[in-house]
Amino acid sequence: MNEGQPTPDPSAPDAQPDARGAGRNLLGESTSPYLRQHADNPVHWQEWGRPAMAEAAARDVPILLSVGYAACHWCHVMAHESFEDSATAGVMNRDFVCVKVDREERPDIDAIYMNATVAMTGQGGWPMTCFLTPSGAPFYCGTYFPSSPRGGMPSFIQIMSAVTEAWTDRREEIDAMGTRVGDHLRANTVALPPADVGVDDRLLAHAVATVVEDEDRASGGFGGAPKFPPSALLEGLIRSSERTGDSAALDAAVRACVAMSRGGIYDQLAGGFARYSVDNDWVVPHFEKMLYDNAQLLRAYAHLARRTGDPLALRVTEETIEFLRRDLRVAGGFASSLDADAAGVEGSTYVWSPTELIEVLGDDDGRWAADVFEVTVTGTFEDGRSTLQLPADPDDPDRFASVRRRLLAARAARPQPLRDDKVVTGWNAMTVTALAEAGAGLGRPDWVDLGAWCARRLVERHIVDGHLRRSSLGEVVGRPAAALDDHAALVTALLTLHQATGEVAWRDQGLVVLDSTIDLFADADEPGTWFDAVGDGLITRPRDPVDGATPSGASLMAEALLIASSVAPDGPAVRYAELLEQTLARAVVLLVKVPRSAGHWLAVAQARVAGPLQIAVSETAGSGGALVAHAWSTAPGGTIIVAGERDSVPLLMGRGPVDDTDAAYVCRGTVCGLPVVDAPSLTAQLA
Repeated sequence: MNEGQPTPDPSAPDAQPDARGAGRNLLGESTSPYLRQHADNPVHWQEWGRPAMAEAAARDVPILLSVGYAACHWCHVMAHESFEDSATAGVMNRDFVCVKVDREERPDIDAIYMNATVAMTGQGGWPMTCFLTPSGAPFYCGTYFPSSPRGGMPSFIQIMSAVTEAWTDRREEIDAMGTRVGDHLRANTVALPPADVGVDDRLLAHAVATVVEDEDRASGGFGGAPKFPPSALLEGLIRSSERTGDSAALDAAVRACVAMSRGGIYDQLAGGFARYSVDNDWVVPHFEKMLYDNAQLLRAYAHLARRTGDPLALRVTEETIEFLRRDLRVAGGFASSLDADAAGVEGSTYVWSPTELIEVLGDDDGRWAADVFEVTVTGTFEDGRSTLQLPADPDDPDRFASVRRRLLAARAARPQPLRDDKVVTGWNAMTVTALAEAGAGLGRPDWVDLGAWCARRLVERHIVDGHLRRSSLGEVVGRPAAALDDHAALVTALLTLHQATGEVAWRDQGLVVLDSTIDLFADADEPGTWFDAVGDGLITRPRDPVDGATPSGASLMAEALLIASSVAPDGPAVRYAELLEQTLARAVVLLVKVPRSAGHWLAVAQARVAGPLQIAVSETAGSGGALVAHAWSTAPGGTIIVAGERDSVPLLMGRGPVDDTDAAYVCRGTVCGLPVVDAPSLTAQLA
């Protein structure tokens, strides 16, 4: 690309450089709550797009790119210290074109410049602050900068002054740096090589053993503080135990799930998990609650409840769904997050002192609750207050229910964290999948209905002229195009609803989205690899197959292809199966070298090596659905389950009831057993 020349971005409005950009803040009409939080800043913020780049080129100034998200504590700190300060804003407006990006709305931009930040500084995080040429090439990056020098860090104004001086007096150095960083970013988006070995028992055994070796057996989970829920990895471990009978994998998953659900990272009053724990023992969370965490953890806990019958896993499943329904449900789906702060104080909504418990509950119940929840005089958080933990279930469940109810009512009178009402396609789709699986597997059709409600909202609102969008706010769809993970997660959600409800319309819509996804994101030169974004207007096209806080777009694509290869008509199914094999071949290197960062890959690979396992239940006209309900409650994770009349879907072609009785046909890949007509026989075939 030519330095100094604006790059087209199809998601940007068709405006001239000075028509919208110069002299005022333009975030008030954004569909991102995070950007709207900055709409009253004296900074002349713009959204990412062609007008900002054109203005920077016309004024011959750098772009100051600030990336964050609504639930980010330090984003709020930097906003208060710098972006709300008129003197700081004056420097920003004079010397830069200032662009605000919500990383949740534009994960492509976030990924590119986070890679640049890590390359330049050795670490990353949010808020992210980058200085770019008008073409978008980064030449200086960092994260949080204080308003005044402290702790060896220069102030934000000092940073801006140094950048302006370099831009004015040492432009050749800046151009050279931008070129080097751009080359580095492009080099880091090359495709993973295809493997010489296949995805098989030996590979998966290695991956699981490597993961289990890294377990923190004392506290549960993996790694140290700050400690993140191993959300995607849990499903892979549970599926591994189901497929192989390996108790070590299941035990590791159970220990993590028990430790998290009894710790302060889990909201013991209202349900739902916080983003991560600042300590090793899950006691004190970073208090933001993200939809994507709760969607993935819901899937794992519901699977665990179905597999083990554990009452704690079932309770967490029920409470997490109630949290989603009560606290995150909005008109267009489920909101993205709850903030870590309330009235500017982190965690203040959630923590308690013994005195506060007594004030709400009275002496006896207050002291009892302090013992139950491990609330001490010294506290586990700040100012002698504690997060609530639940080391063991109390002996008196009625008293416990009463205490929780009264504490939650009292907590509701406190300042509440702000909610980011943005509806993100991919995160909502993962929620739909978790709800459908939980409902079908645990006999709760109302949960399946809740998932179907959300999916209808996504399809009706987020597909515009045949193209999927990333997010909406207040049922107004945003301009940014959906990424690979949005597309792939939505395909899986729709195909899962098809299985859970028997409605063919969900399958048909899912296959339409899948075909569009292949057209948009497949790398024709490297079969089985996938770009994460459409990529127009960016200095490189991001491609990161590693699973992180959310599964990678590529691993989500593998799951979508695996299900589609079983439920689609024969012709397309063959194509999807071939793409699946090519995609999994690219993941072998991750499963060999970094299996903890390939949790969703592990889950999909377990399902693939299992066959994939398929159960087709041919139902009679008066079927009560008992056989398919048994299939859902007992089949391993990743099993494709369909039910309906003979010839109604591909897996039921030529397969009918037996002696006017519902019949289940169990296949592993292309090998099928004889039809069975009762639950014990089905269980035996699955074993």
